[in-house]
Amino acid sequence: MAYKLVCIDVDGTLLNSKHKITNRTKAILGQAHQQGIHIVISTGRMYTDAQYFSTLIGVKSPVIASNGAFIKEKDNDQVIFKDVLGLELSLQLLSVFQKHRVKPYFCTPDKFYYGNVLFKLFYIATKLLGKRNNSIDMEYIFSWQRWHEVVHKEQSNMVKCEIIYRDIALVDELRQELQNIEQLAIVNSSKHNIEINRKGVSKGKAVAMLAAHYNLKREEIITIGDSENDVSMIEYAGLGIAMENALESVKQKADYITDSNDNEGVANAIKRFVLEDGF
Repeated sequence: MAYKLVCIDVDGTLLNSKHKITNRTKAILGQAHQQGIHIVISTGRMYTDAQYFSTLIGVKSPVIASNGAFIKEKDNDQVIFKDVLGLELSLQLLSVFQKHRVKPYFCTPDKFYYGNVLFKLFYIATKLLGKRNNSIDMEYIFSWQRWHEVVHKEQSNMVKCEIIYRDIALVDELRQELQNIEQLAIVNSSKHNIEINRKGVSKGKAVAMLAAHYNLKREEIITIGDSENDVSMIEYAGLGIAMENALESVKQKADYITDSNDNEGVANAIKRFVLEDGF
């Protein structure tokens, strides 16, 4: 099969445990891109963050951001798809978070709003340790009143919400209440977060939209990931690939399991199935 579209998750997939992309991985992805294959970053991160990694690997393909809530061409700034939480749903989420005394994180395609001041310290630390080289536009939201002002102002742009926590038991009740809100799509990208989009949003749907955009068949698509939010695109693709370090539930849905993110699993999969054209 001649594959024409490859969609790749970022954390735990494209990035190794040092949050780096190896030179070999960049070279192999660049070679595939030069052969006319769309190499698409597909991540839960906001668009400007996702775009950074797309540029870093040297491709001009579209970017799938915020778990599929936002898809944009890099070259001509065409927004292919955008699905926002909207004002009513955002206000409902704020009410739930306030009830459970949980500080949320909301993002637009190009701005990140955070409710926990410790996040800024974490962000600075990642830059100092070399785990992050790009900057993102951020704003600390210090009160529930200010959160209401923000979601009113950004009601046509807020594509995703997130909760980050350490103690899983503390958010069990919150998670259950969120799952009872029918308009929400809830997934995890790690064992310490809950990612929230409007119902119907997923990486799988985003990949399907790109397939339609480029008039491609599912059989011409490869997807690679490691976490719960990658399952939908792994199930959709003609060849769904899980990382060796992926969750067991993700591996069970995959057609193939490549090496871990610390052993250049993405590069090895592209070399095998794209550059060497099959098994």
